[in-house]
Amino acid sequence: MLISGAAEMELETVLAHYAAHGWARLGKVASNETLSALRARTDDVMLGRVTYPGLFFQMDAATGRYDDLTFGEGYEGPSLEYRKIEKLEQDPLFWAWLTNPLFERIARACIAEPKIAIYRAVLFAKGARGGSQLPWHQDAGVFWGLDRDPPLQIWTALDDAPEAAGCVEVLTGSHVHGLATRLGGVVPENLVREAQAEARRLPLPARAGEVLLLHNYLWHRSGRNMTGAARRAFTVCYMSGATRCTRKRRPPRRFVPVWGGLTDGCEDQKA
Repeated sequence: MLISGAAEMELETVLAHYAAHGWARLGKVASNETLSALRARTDDVMLGRVTYPGLFFQMDAATGRYDDLTFGEGYEGPSLEYRKIEKLEQDPLFWAWLTNPLFERIARACIAEPKIAIYRAVLFAKGARGGSQLPWHQDAGVFWGLDRDPPLQIWTALDDAPEAAGCVEVLTGSHVHGLATRLGGVVPENLVREAQAEARRLPLPARAGEVLLLHNYLWHRSGRNMTGAARRAFTVCYMSGATRCTRKRRPPRRFVPVWGGLTDGCEDQKA
């Protein structure tokens, strides 16, 4: 995937918007052929036809409430209602997508390090029965167990994600204020009210194949899927290859390097 001179200028505009607002649109990047392959592989993984060691699965709550989600259950059998599947970097199709040259240009523009790794490569899905509502949150903080916060997530729509399907909603510019709490993760309700987040929310509907850039400090959320069709997205968190784990309760693991050498890291997070 080569970048022409004109596209280079356009990318600079995208990155400037990202720096100012905490999010940006790349437009449609994934071809129909790529989308078809990634959708089919998503179904195969959910239905157990393709397996990899250590994949993290989380089923959606039947109620659609985030507070009712369960953790640690792992794979619960063939189902298209999984909310989240992590460690998809093990799959060659997803690996090829997350390491494509355009994403490398973006990551290197946002992360001034010779080595770049990923914190996670994860499918977020809202199945046909509605999925779960995700509250305002930030993807950083002590909650993530790192010695520095990642600065970049690249989100790819595998299906159309209109507002009715629970598209990503953001509080534009919120990243410039840093973490709402040292812990990170879900933003406390009193801070949500103070920020008037409900009135200021900005939906980011996307068509299949479109790509969004999301800063880890950006407040974002998503509602339930009311369309009756699956709404799936693949998101990858990129970070400095020098990032280290600060957790003590489990042995550290090596983060997966994408451009550069091996890195050290930590165990999986709950977000």
